Amino acid sequence: MNETRREYLKRINIVLDFIENNLNTDLSLKNLSEKANYSPYHFHRVFSIIVNEKLNEFINRKRIERIASILLIGSNSSLKELAYEYGFNSDNSFSRAFKKYYGVSPTKFKSSGKELLSKIGIEPFSSEKYICSIDNIQQWTKMNAQITIKELPELKLASTSHIGDFEKIGSMFQKLIEWGHQKGVLDTSNFNAITIYHDNPNVTQTSKIRFSTCVTISENINPEGEIRQYKLKKGIYAVGHFEIKGEEISKAWKSMCIWVIENEYEFRDDDYFEIYLNDHKTHPEQKFIIDICIPLEKTTNVKLEKTNTVNLSAYKKQDKQCTNDLDYHQLINYMKELRAFFQKEYETFKLGNLYRESADYSYFSITTEDLKKQKLKFVIILDHKTLCFSICLSGQNKSIRKKYWSFFDNSDWNKYHLAESIDTSLSIIDQTIVEAPNFDNKRSLTEQIEKESMKFINELKEILE
Repeated sequence: MNETRREYLKRINIVLDFIENNLNTDLSLKNLSEKANYSPYHFHRVFSIIVNEKLNEFINRKRIERIASILLIGSNSSLKELAYEYGFNSDNSFSRAFKKYYGVSPTKFKSSGKELLSKIGIEPFSSEKYICSIDNIQQWTKMNAQITIKELPELKLASTSHIGDFEKIGSMFQKLIEWGHQKGVLDTSNFNAITIYHDNPNVTQTSKIRFSTCVTISENINPEGEIRQYKLKKGIYAVGHFEIKGEEISKAWKSMCIWVIENEYEFRDDDYFEIYLNDHKTHPEQKFIIDICIPLEKTTNVKLEKTNTVNLSAYKKQDKQCTNDLDYHQLINYMKELRAFFQKEYETFKLGNLYRESADYSYFSITTEDLKKQKLKFVIILDHKTLCFSICLSGQNKSIRKKYWSFFDNSDWNKYHLAESIDTSLSIIDQTIVEAPNFDNKRSLTEQIEKESMKFINELKEILE
């Protein structure tokens, strides 16, 4: 990316964040161009090129969508009050703009708000567009979600944004993590990969939804091209924990919104976001393990629950400190080589993709046809902080992990470490296989990992069979 475009992206992203947080204030061309430090003419031109939408059209759309979002969740404000608050000069101009954009009047939209949560896209809000009834969504939620109310801490993030084209999320995360490692700013002690949605998909066309991929950082950063600092505020959230397929994520979001409404909580005007807890490519069923977080007002019916940190394994060597002379890329390259070795040497193994989206660890899964029937897998993990290699037995979802965890917990077999609780671990049983790896002799290291891994795998396969 050339320096000119990097500078354009940096300045336009600052303005986009400002617009989204100040839709009810004066957003004149003069004020916004000064914020970007461009002349009004140059700013207007650059904005249109980067955002692919003219400034006035973008601001009007954002204001209409904000009002639509308020109407969807209910408001004591009249349509007239909302129209004037968000910069429309008259009821008629607001009604015309709203109907042109949504195909229905704001009055009709307001009266049908809760039903419209179940629509797809923003075209005519007919019953044919409903995914399913409220009752069916509630039943699906009971089967697929664990929902709690939590107070989440403030998070300092490095962020990069995009409009539409959600296929870019993976590459955006990869770029962020590589940048963070080069700068040495990733918060490795509390790493999170997060997608923030700046638009409500119930009221915004998919192609125009602006989203930000983010990773936690340990120190403040200056904007650098498309990468900027972003702060998730401390607050009360409804947090839904899901283990679902990619095509079900939209349904999960709708189920969360309905859950909030049916439980009579109040939405708070703040960031809605997802926290990713796995790499779906390594999952036996390609499922995503995610937390969906919806901001809530702190009302009298809100009862907080303690937050739980979900780790790949609850077993950690807290007292072990290793000197890390290898950078992130060297560790990842070795894990690629290790995965390729197992793929070549063991034809009956089916290997998952290498997970490398965390600053703390990388891993890949190993399964067989028999294990797949049992919905189980083995996972070889490299802890980037301690440089320890470990292996664990895991399952494709919480109920499977709980089933086999109970089996071992109720037996007298105690050769390997059993996870303290399935609630805080994706591991059932785990074992450290190499504590002080010598990366200078990769051949010997790989043989050592192979020996200890196969011992663990074969012993557990015998018991599972």
